[in-house]
Amino acid sequence: MKKLILSIAVIITFLTGCQEKSNYYRITGYAQGGTYNVTYCDSDTSGNIVTAGPDSLKKAIDLALLAIDNSLSGYNKNSILTRVNQNLTDSVDYLFEDMFRVSYEIYLETGGKFDPSAAPLFDIWGFGFKEKEAISQDKIDSIKRFVGMEKASVQDGRIIKKDPRFKLNFNAIAQGYSCDVVASVLEKHGICHYLVEVGMEICCRGLNPSASEWKIGVDTPEDGNMEAGKKITEVIAVTDVGIVTSGNYRKFFIEDGKKYSHTIDPTLGYPVKHHLLSATIIAPNASLADAYATYCMVIGLEGSKEFLSSRPDLKGYLIYQTPEGKMETYYTDNLKYQLVKGQ
Repeated sequence: MKKLILSIAVIITFLTGCQEKSNYYRITGYAQGGTYNVTYCDSDTSGNIVTAGPDSLKKAIDLALLAIDNSLSGYNKNSILTRVNQNLTDSVDYLFEDMFRVSYEIYLETGGKFDPSAAPLFDIWGFGFKEKEAISQDKIDSIKRFVGMEKASVQDGRIIKKDPRFKLNFNAIAQGYSCDVVASVLEKHGICHYLVEVGMEICCRGLNPSASEWKIGVDTPEDGNMEAGKKITEVIAVTDVGIVTSGNYRKFFIEDGKKYSHTIDPTLGYPVKHHLLSATIIAPNASLADAYATYCMVIGLEGSKEFLSSRPDLKGYLIYQTPEGKMETYYTDNLKYQLVKGQ
């Protein structure tokens, strides 16, 4: 277990909406196989300095993230999710129940294109919790018989499966959900200016240390760009939202000269093949942004444009490849004034 590191830095001592003695701090640590970062102003919603200091807040954040890991992580051999998938228990906690409910709603909304119950399909392609297997249409067809969120329900702290082979993988929404949970920890202490990042998924509220909206970079989605922030295509100014980018340029494999992306279409059982390289979605919270970014990567460019045009509560920034191999961008009209790169 890597030692958790706390990095506290006073960034600024004056901010509109904060009192004169307010400071910005940064808390960092490890979670879900990666890192998390929290930047916040230590004033509450009334402008008073919060009683909880950085050390106390870090403990509360770490406990919240540990609870998520113990409930929803497929990499934790003792988590509720792992034991449910192995049919070792049918008891679930409130985090599992909440995640199942949200996922089920999005599953229905997307016609099954977002589907955590496609875990066995993710596994056989090597993008789940197991090593890749030999793929055949018969195997995919066999697995699809027990895939679908309607094949289970959660009631009164118990999951009821219609088929014991039913399994779940919440990776497409868990980090966004984690951001929202950490944000709720901060807000319970009255903190109203913050940015939470877990595994590069983000939610934010209020103003940054420069008394302006938070500036989020969108990585250039090209193979080999493995370092977040190293090569940026766009910078977007946001606040009071969740913002998540999903793409196929960091997780894929090459077999027989063909590239297979980690984005699986649950309705077909195969990795997607289209020219959408990344989808950045801005939503009311990070859970929705995370799930819808994945959904867009499943349905491709034209499907994403149509979806976003039907949802005025969302904003989208899409990067795609033209038939000539050129990288182009598309963004929704309600986002144009928040694009700040080069200004």
